[in-house]
Amino acid sequence: MPSRRALIGGVAASVAAAVLAAPEVRAQTQPGVIVVGGGFAGASCARALKRMDRDLAVTLIEPEAAYLACPFSNAVIAGLRGIEAQTFSYDQFGSYDRFGDIALIRKRAVGVDAERRRVRLDDGTDIGYTRLVLAPGVDLRFDALPGYDEAASAIMPHAWKAGAQTLLLRDQLAAMPDGGVVILSVPPNPFRCPPGPYERASLIAHYLKTSKPRSKLIILDAKDAFSKQRLFEAAWQELYPGLIEWVPLSSGGRVTEVDPATRTLVTEFGNHQADVANVIPPQRAGAIAQSAGVADQTGWCPIDPVTFESRLQPAIHVIGDAAIGGAMPKSAFSANAQAKACAAAVAALVRERRPAQPKLINTCYSLVAPGYGISIAGVYQPRDGLLAEVEGAGGTSPLEAPLSVRELEAAYAQDWFRTITSEVFG
Repeated sequence: MPSRRALIGGVAASVAAAVLAAPEVRAQTQPGVIVVGGGFAGASCARALKRMDRDLAVTLIEPEAAYLACPFSNAVIAGLRGIEAQTFSYDQFGSYDRFGDIALIRKRAVGVDAERRRVRLDDGTDIGYTRLVLAPGVDLRFDALPGYDEAASAIMPHAWKAGAQTLLLRDQLAAMPDGGVVILSVPPNPFRCPPGPYERASLIAHYLKTSKPRSKLIILDAKDAFSKQRLFEAAWQELYPGLIEWVPLSSGGRVTEVDPATRTLVTEFGNHQADVANVIPPQRAGAIAQSAGVADQTGWCPIDPVTFESRLQPAIHVIGDAAIGGAMPKSAFSANAQAKACAAAVAALVRERRPAQPKLINTCYSLVAPGYGISIAGVYQPRDGLLAEVEGAGGTSPLEAPLSVRELEAAYAQDWFRTITSEVFG
């Protein structure tokens, strides 16, 4: 993992009004790159662009005043940390440092004219670009599971975007009587953070074990296998015997319909009634990706694995959870790694240089309990038009390991979160 010192990059910003007033002037003197989305992918990319070429005019479009991070939000659900620990402002984008300024526009990007190379904002104005980087994250597909829509999520929270839904699920668990049944519904691949549901199940189980020991957790899964499965299952057997029941696809785990009024989840093998139902619906790339024409029929955005340029629209690059192009999973670490590789490619392209072949790393930590962590790591490189895993370059935590190793991995997870959020948000 890179050192914290090497990771932390400075950012500066001019005010949005100045940017909106002068994009045409900039276009004549500096290549202009617009980045849409201020999460782990977009904010990382904006900063990396400035580090690589301080003369680039870089604009970050992000409507929210603060970013709520999903990594570690499962610990909020289990009552192990507060939501404030997940919250990061963009204040550091308003100062100047040795890397020069990044213009921060606090508006929502609602459309892209790919032919004219302009981004339309929610106030009706638009802004031109030489290259556009989209990092919109995911949208939840409320049309994909009968009975489950935005109103239903107020009863059966998804909690798959950190914030109010995270707190709703936490509060429902706290209000549930001892002896209750919690059901967690997991969608088919692909979705944001493949190990996330199983970390969530683990930490909810920890909460039940310590606060409501007569309760039970059922995982209804639309898959027959999942990330770090052997490690999770071994830990569940050790820490939570008899508390967690995992129902895979082949045993009727796929949820086909829900009834919020009765908190019932319907599967091909029968119905399950919950006291607390956590329904994680299928997902797709964020709305701006659909509008820009960079998402295909799958709902995700195919990209060139060297430049992250869209396979469907020239001069538009897609990074983070919205992109799909091989074996690299959707995670905050992946988003950060892709952001840097994409920034290097964009910085080369606007200067009419040939981008270098990237090699990217992803490491994902999961907490099974406080002080008990497991991980998986992978290295990826372009091969046959996709991001392919480098064989033998990654791996998981050892299956047979003493508690001291699990404690170290839990500490590494905390260190990773502090490092990446410091790099991205200052």
